[in-house]
Amino acid sequence: MSIVITGATGQLGRHVVEALLERNVPAEEIVATGRSIEKLADFAARGVQVKSMDYDDPASVAAALTGARKVLLISSSEVGKNRPAQHRTVIEAAKAEGVDLLAYTSNANADANKTLLGKDHKATEAILAEAGVPFTLLRNGYYFENWTDQIEGTLVQGALVGSAGDGRVNAATRADYAEAAATVLLADDQAGKVYELGGDVAFTVTDLAAEISAAAGKTIVYRDLPAPEYVAMLVGVGVPEAFAEILADSDLGLARGDLLVAGEDLRTLIGRPTTTLTEAVRSAVSA
Repeated sequence: MSIVITGATGQLGRHVVEALLERNVPAEEIVATGRSIEKLADFAARGVQVKSMDYDDPASVAAALTGARKVLLISSSEVGKNRPAQHRTVIEAAKAEGVDLLAYTSNANADANKTLLGKDHKATEAILAEAGVPFTLLRNGYYFENWTDQIEGTLVQGALVGSAGDGRVNAATRADYAEAAATVLLADDQAGKVYELGGDVAFTVTDLAAEISAAAGKTIVYRDLPAPEYVAMLVGVGVPEAFAEILADSDLGLARGDLLVAGEDLRTLIGRPTTTLTEAVRSAVSA
């Protein structure tokens, strides 16, 4: 019996595999899956099972889940596709395999979140509820990396640009969310639980700009734009229009408070304070 991590070639998935190994899960009991398994060669060298899986290929999904005891379904990154249908393929295969638990990386406040991405997660949660498979919802909030991965460009242009207004959000790092997922996968009696996961302290994008300014020794401002102007700006620098619209829509959700997470579920699961805004920014700037 094994723990299967879908989408392990992605950044969150890799962190989850590492978190399981750090918790002394035998490597041979971890199955890391993805479409480009060559990206998992380092895990294979450490004894982790590596299997090909494509959400659009039911046969590959069923084969990857053979022998699974628990599954972490990391939501599809293929924005623009019918992601709930892709997730259904994994859910149905997990049910057929008779897994003890399927944990799904959903989105903050997915039952009320009105963003485009939130709707995909809400639809997937409905599929899970109807499927009859034991499941846990990991409603991940905002990722610091949504900003810090772009820190070089931010420093060059001297500004953060978006449509988030004065909305507050409590972000965390991929590593924080991965540790929470590993904790749930290794715990008993998790079926039916819903975790709203976010950082300990909320902030605005203006606060973020001030933190970058302090870390870099250079003034970074936040320029708030109407969503159509933000989309146009993103398209102008090469972002595909469909994805640009999703980014702007997510900012509008942030402005409404859709992505603000209540409670301390993340802190409790990882057993420590979540990564702070200062820590995330200073790490990115120094890198």
